[in-house]
Amino acid sequence: MLPALYAALMAWLRGGWVRNEAFSVEREKSGKNDFPGLIPDAESIPLFSVLIAARNEADNLPQLLRDLAAQTLPATCFEVLIADDHSTDATAALVTAAAQENAFALCLIKLPAAQTGKKAALLTALHAARAPWLVCTDADCRLGPGWLAAYATMLHRQPQANFISGPVLLTGPDNWFMTLMGLEFAGLVGVGAACLARRQPTMCNGANLAYRRAAFEAVGGFADNAHLASGDDEFLLHKIHAAFPGTAHFLTDAAAIARTAAPSSLRALLRQRVRWASKWRHYQSAASRNLALLVLGANVALAAGALALLWRPGLWPWVAAAWLLKLGGDAWLLGPVLRFLGRRKWLWGLLPLQLLYAPYALAVGAAGWRGGYEWKGRAVR
Repeated sequence: MLPALYAALMAWLRGGWVRNEAFSVEREKSGKNDFPGLIPDAESIPLFSVLIAARNEADNLPQLLRDLAAQTLPATCFEVLIADDHSTDATAALVTAAAQENAFALCLIKLPAAQTGKKAALLTALHAARAPWLVCTDADCRLGPGWLAAYATMLHRQPQANFISGPVLLTGPDNWFMTLMGLEFAGLVGVGAACLARRQPTMCNGANLAYRRAAFEAVGGFADNAHLASGDDEFLLHKIHAAFPGTAHFLTDAAAIARTAAPSSLRALLRQRVRWASKWRHYQSAASRNLALLVLGANVALAAGALALLWRPGLWPWVAAAWLLKLGGDAWLLGPVLRFLGRRKWLWGLLPLQLLYAPYALAVGAAGWRGGYEWKGRAVR
C-alpha cells in the first residue's frame, strides 16, 4: 500500500511540475528578459540585495564574484552584501579588495563577536541591505549571467509574490557516486517545486531563493527558530506561506539555476544530510511531515518486501509490483525535472539508488533526530 500511495503522490507532484513548466513557457514566449519598469535609475536604491553568508570561503568567492559581475541585469539594479562569519582565511581581505574593482555595489559585513552561524550572518547583512527584495545564495555556488534577470522577470509576471524558490544543480565528476547524489538532489528540487505549484510548500534550498523584505519582517524573520543552526530557508518558506497563502513560487527558468559542488566523499555527504535532517523534528508544516513519513515508509517497505522473499517466496508478485510502482513513480516525476536540469542521463541511477536508499535514509533520519553535527569547523547541537 505504501508504494502505491507513493506512486500516486508522484503523479500528483508531476502535475505540479508541469504547471511550473507551463508558466515558464508562457514567460519565454513573451520575452525571457522582459522586465520593463523594474530597472531603477542610477540614483535609486537597488532592486535586489544579494545576501551571502561566508566562513572561510576565500577559495570560492572569486568565482562567485565573477559570476555576479557578469549579470545581464544592470549593476545599478542590485547590491551584494557578504557577511563574514569570523573567517580565519583571507575572505575579508578578498571581499574588501573586490569592492574597489566591481561595477556593482559590494559590501563586507563583519559579524559581532557574540554572533555566529548562517542565520546570524544573513540577518546582519539584511539589516544593512537597501533593497525591497533579498536574494540568497551560497559562497560556493556558480551562477549564470541571467540569474538575477530571471528573478526580475518572475517578479514582473508575479507582482504579488513574497517568496521565490530557485533551482539548484549538483555538479562534480562524471561517476556513479556523483550520479546517485545528483539524482537524489534533483528529486528534492523537483518535489519542492511541484509542492509550491500545488500550494503545499515543503522544501526549498537556501543556495537559491528570494523573499520580500516586508514579508520577512511580517512573519518575524528567523526569530522563532534562531536557536536552530539549520532551516534558514524552509522554516521561512512555511511561515510566509501561512501568512500569505499563494504568494510562494518556484522559478522554473534554466537561467536561474545555481550550481553547487557535490560533497566530495560519502562522509561529507552524510554530514550534510544529517545537518538537513536535524530540522525535521521542528517542522510545523503538516505537508512536510507527511511527505517525509510517506517517503521513508515507501522505501522501507521495498526493503522489507525484498527481505520477506527469503521466507515467503510466493510473495514475489506483490513485491515486484511494489518495486515497479515505486520506481515508476520516481521516473515519472524525475523525467521532466532532469530534462530541465540538463541531466536526463542520471535516470539510470534509479535502481542502484533505490537499493541503497532505505538504510541511508534510516541512518540519516536517526542521526538528524538525535541532533549534533559538525559544520564549517564548528560542533553544532
